[in-house]
Amino acid sequence: MVRNFFHMYYDGFRSMVVGRTLWKIILIKLFIMFAILKVFFFPNFLATNFDTDAERADHVLKNLTQPAVDNR
Repeated sequence: MVRNFFHMYYDGFRSMVVGRTLWKIILIKLFIMFAILKVFFFPNFLATNFDTDAERADHVLKNLTQPAVDNR
């Protein structure tokens, strides 16, 4: 049964023409999103603003347990 599923997907991907191009575009976009954009737009806030693990833990705990602010 597992072998039949494998062969079905293997034959399907092997016979794709347009699908290969679409998969290449998808993989390039994922690489750009996760590898390049993360470096430039999502810096490691805790590592840059706090020196020790205890300070990082206190900051996270304080922000998770504080009550919500009512902005009316």
